[in-house]
Amino acid sequence: MLLPDLSTPGADLPVRAVLPATVDAVRSRGTAVLVAPPGSGKTSLLPLALADALGGTILVAEPRRMATRAAATRLATLVGEPLGQRIGYTMRGERSGGKGLRVEVVTTGLLVRRLQQAPELPGVSAIVIDECHERHLDADLLLALAIDVRANLREDLAIVATSATADTVRLSRALGTDVPAPVVTASAALFDVAVEWAPPPVPAPLLPGGRVDPRLLEHVAAVVRRALAENEGDVLVFVPGEAEINGVARRLADQNVLPLFGRQSRAEQDRALAPSATRRIVVTTSVAESSLTVPGVRVVVDSGLSREPRTDQSRGLGTLVTCRVSRSSAEQRAGRAGREAPGRVYRCWSATDHGRLDDHPAPEIAIADLASFALDLAAWGAPAGAGLTLLDAPPVPAMTAATELLGRIGAVDDAGRITARGRRMAAVGAHPRLARALLDGTPRVGADRAREIVALLSDDSGRGSGDDLPARWRALRRGDDRGATARWREEAKRLGRGAPSSGGGSGGAAGFAGPAGAAGPSGRETQRVPDDLAAGIVVGLAYPERVARVRGSDSATYQMSGGTGAALDPQSPLRSTPWLAIAVADRAPGRADARIRSAVPIDEATARDVAGDLVTTTDQIRWDDGRVVTRRVESLGAIVLADVPLAKPDPLLVQAAVRDGLRRSGLSALRWSEAALALRERLAFCHAHLGDPWPAVDDDALLAGLDDWLGTELAAVRAARDLARIDVASALRRLLPWPAAGRLDELAPERFQVPSGSQVRLAYDGVEPPVLAVKLQEVFGWTTTPAVADGRVPVVLHLLSPARRPVAITSDLASFWKQGYPQVRADLRARYPRHPWPEDPLTAAPTGKVKPRR
Repeated sequence: MLLPDLSTPGADLPVRAVLPATVDAVRSRGTAVLVAPPGSGKTSLLPLALADALGGTILVAEPRRMATRAAATRLATLVGEPLGQRIGYTMRGERSGGKGLRVEVVTTGLLVRRLQQAPELPGVSAIVIDECHERHLDADLLLALAIDVRANLREDLAIVATSATADTVRLSRALGTDVPAPVVTASAALFDVAVEWAPPPVPAPLLPGGRVDPRLLEHVAAVVRRALAENEGDVLVFVPGEAEINGVARRLADQNVLPLFGRQSRAEQDRALAPSATRRIVVTTSVAESSLTVPGVRVVVDSGLSREPRTDQSRGLGTLVTCRVSRSSAEQRAGRAGREAPGRVYRCWSATDHGRLDDHPAPEIAIADLASFALDLAAWGAPAGAGLTLLDAPPVPAMTAATELLGRIGAVDDAGRITARGRRMAAVGAHPRLARALLDGTPRVGADRAREIVALLSDDSGRGSGDDLPARWRALRRGDDRGATARWREEAKRLGRGAPSSGGGSGGAAGFAGPAGAAGPSGRETQRVPDDLAAGIVVGLAYPERVARVRGSDSATYQMSGGTGAALDPQSPLRSTPWLAIAVADRAPGRADARIRSAVPIDEATARDVAGDLVTTTDQIRWDDGRVVTRRVESLGAIVLADVPLAKPDPLLVQAAVRDGLRRSGLSALRWSEAALALRERLAFCHAHLGDPWPAVDDDALLAGLDDWLGTELAAVRAARDLARIDVASALRRLLPWPAAGRLDELAPERFQVPSGSQVRLAYDGVEPPVLAVKLQEVFGWTTTPAVADGRVPVVLHLLSPARRPVAITSDLASFWKQGYPQVRADLRARYPRHPWPEDPLTAAPTGKVKPRR
């Protein structure tokens, strides 16, 4: 028996009461969801109960390395055995125990890789996926893969998901087949936790870039001192990150402060997690929200902030964003004060602000980089998750970006299926970018250096140590930070165990797969590449879109090949370096340029090598500011490498550029003579009133059909002045339909003969009837209103005075002579006595002349 009796310290916890129900559910249904608050014993007692009931090995998957080690240690203590006997743990680069373990605690990511290698999980009777409410990406994936294994390979494999929140509907449905999985709830409550609202006296909003206002850290430290004075027991302080841990610790330097975060050495973490006879303040991040018990804690001080990963899919940049905690996370944090006795939580925000918090944090699948997730899905044979039971579907933009990346590095084919090269990348056990850098960097810089650099890139231990990555590499080699050096060397060894010994080989995308020889594509021998340049090669292979060249005279700003600008710290030792391979960069909301956090100096030859697939040469023939510009441009993504005039541009491309320029500038760029304008109006009139085959000649139609009427002329155009020389009237005549073109002067005459014998110009205005402006005396005797368009459209007569001002507008001459003319005659004959004003205009001779002077 592994489950200790009630007399064992720590064995009588709230979850003990529901262990029989949980075991019965697992035996009868094979799946179950156990809901229990933090500290109630679900992580420590459930695996032991399952081991007693089922036999075989119970795998317990924890979301974090610290929680994995702590859970295994706690389990071994309960059983009364040293770690590695029947209770052990495994995580990347660290293991306790061998074959025959009854309970093995593993990180979720490692268990995903184990499933990929041996999906049957021989010897394993159950998987416990702990803290599912946190919705880590690895946990979501592990759940989906385990459900698939149970449905298709191992019907006898039990799956139990644990959660600290009651929001388990989707979890229960996912685990069930025909009906949802049983949900067992530990109803026993923890000790009461009193809530103190302690907002800062002056609001301290987040600063640009998500930085924490130092005034808030001052306030957190002040609240800690208040908590020490008002309560007994240890104090657990939640802040968003390591920088804030250090900031609070400095402000409490006179107290016994212990930091607790993921990148610490094992010894440092054990100090914070071990019972202490002296009162202490443990300052931590969200890593201690669940899965861990910090003994002695009676008080929690919560800054109300957390730090979450975000990915800018359009730029390929990831960053950690500081944000407000959710209400569920705040409850998790507060619960740490009530694990062992009644406690108190001091929240550094108001009750009103609490009501505005989100109910739950966003699941990681909704906000994270999905490249590793997509590669795991492809390796499982379920591209994009097809056929798997995922709690949330991956966002389409993020999944598309991830699949495109995998395609570019040769990990998947066009259908999203994993390639042989992709399987080698998956075996590395690192982000696909880093796996690609290891495979293709090995033949360029050597296996040892490639592993060392990739190990450096896969660990964020250098965060905050400056942006000079080679300097960080040298510091690790010297052992300046013993803990960081130990982790780095262990990761490099692990990469050596998991990675193929040769380079990329076949199956890679063009421009990505490295050769198997001793020299890289640039021709440089592996052993002769300096260390700093070797680092740049590996970084550039991992992040080719972050290869960057300095911008102009500003020695601190760069243009990345991916299109985003990037800036160094003004005091960076990398300033003025012409080229960089950027390992880490993030872009704060609202900022145009990203901030470079870690980079390596390189040269142009290296940039062309590592980002070779981004190098293109194009002939650019475009209309620019009134002229045709012809250039040959060589680019590395968004970086222009060379730009020279094009000696013999393709005439067809020149014409296309002119057409594009004319469409953007509009027809006003042409010189429209009176003849051209008149012809266009006549054609528009015919199209409006006669229809086909007469063409439309509005701006849209003419611009859309430029080749139909301007094609010949455009071939000779090189600048705006050439457009002005085009005979537009002659060009428009190409649009005249045949054989109807011969009737244009009949259907829409340019001039019209009036009774006086004058040929008077008709004024056309598209769809409107044409206007004939003529002196009144020249139409005496004219009783029928003229018409055009085969008599369909009467002409509008503008009858003019001797001063050529309209005295009447009519399309009905007969009516005008009877009703309008007498009044016009009465008004004007005295003013213009030399012009005829007969009483009967129908019998008078039409004339355009005046009476001779006497």
